[in-house]
Amino acid sequence: MNVTRPVMRTGRKFAQVLEGARDVFLAEGFEGANVDDIARAAGVSKATLYSYFPDKRLLFMEVARAECLNQAEAAMKLVRPDLPPRDQLLGGARQIVEFFNSPMSLSIFRMCVAESERFPEMAREFYRNGPLMARNLLADYLKCATEQGVLKVDNPELAAEQFAELCKAGIFMRRVFGVAEEQSPEWCEEVAQSAVEMFMARYGVQQDAV
Repeated sequence: MNVTRPVMRTGRKFAQVLEGARDVFLAEGFEGANVDDIARAAGVSKATLYSYFPDKRLLFMEVARAECLNQAEAAMKLVRPDLPPRDQLLGGARQIVEFFNSPMSLSIFRMCVAESERFPEMAREFYRNGPLMARNLLADYLKCATEQGVLKVDNPELAAEQFAELCKAGIFMRRVFGVAEEQSPEWCEEVAQSAVEMFMARYGVQQDAV
């Protein structure tokens, strides 16, 4: 199949193909998913599937791109300047923890790492549409909160990266190396709460702690 032809993101069956592909990739992973199963789940012919996506990698990355955009849109809805920073950060932490605990997110990560040398632009696109977008969104919030005097952050971009790393603790490494299954909601909540407490201990201001 031709891997250089661009993805066609128009047509009435495009969303149908993505939904079916997402279900199959989530259940089988990238290697285990095959075109026949994806076409069947999407309710389209293989010819229709190929007309949109000439290569399985392109289809996988389009699913990854859509997942990242959905996460970004959900994160934007969480941004409420009227909330105290602790509450605002907790909402963000819960979403980040959920992302790192997600089987789909792990599949995307593994795929991008495995193919980063042969298809570097694919990995870069995932980074731009996922981690970088989330970091910039959080950094913008931290900058505004600092200007309002409710946080004290000198380097918003670095602080945003640190916050994401806190939200990975006890989850991401266990999941990515396959030493643990999907973590329980109780553990995810504990990780999110702890991440916020540690972040506030470093970047909070006195009135927030009172």
